[in-house]
Amino acid sequence: MGLHLSQVAEADELLTNDPLALLIGMVLDQQIPLERAFAAPLELTRRLGRSLDPADLAAMNPDELAATFSIQPALHRFPAAMAQRTQKLCQIVIDSYDGDAARVWTTAADGRDLLKRVAALPGFGMQKAKIFVALLGKQLGVKAPGWREATAPFGETGSYLSVADIVDQQSRDKVREYKKQMKVAARAITA
Repeated sequence: MGLHLSQVAEADELLTNDPLALLIGMVLDQQIPLERAFAAPLELTRRLGRSLDPADLAAMNPDELAATFSIQPALHRFPAAMAQRTQKLCQIVIDSYDGDAARVWTTAADGRDLLKRVAALPGFGMQKAKIFVALLGKQLGVKAPGWREATAPFGETGSYLSVADIVDQQSRDKVREYKKQMKVAARAITA
């Protein structure tokens, strides 16, 4: 089963098969449409003319990487900041996971350890970390013991709360409707 986050077959295939691409897509998934965020790793490979490699990205001149992110259409609303986060992410993958992004989850002791590891990555707050771990568990078969409990409520079966639940256009629409309802409820509280 492959991911369907960008709704673009080639981009989703990259996300499914390249753990670094998936991490980068998740980092970029803020303040822009999720399809754009998750299509960005494929576009980054096209702009670089090569596959994504943590050592390569970490070693790039920061201004050069920011310029690559900034080519129109920019990969993100804040291309320079996201290029910087991507470099920091890649450096952590090198320093802590021997250059293998999948080791973030394949070497985790359990769901709590995995959540802690993901939450320590740049651009991942606790909620985003829970969503990412839920995505790994629900869609990529990463079943670290206790992952559902660690990701509550995002790990719940049959929910439509986040990208962890998007498997097609219909589920994406359900997730969007849920988020829309949450924004309305939040506005009502602050009004």
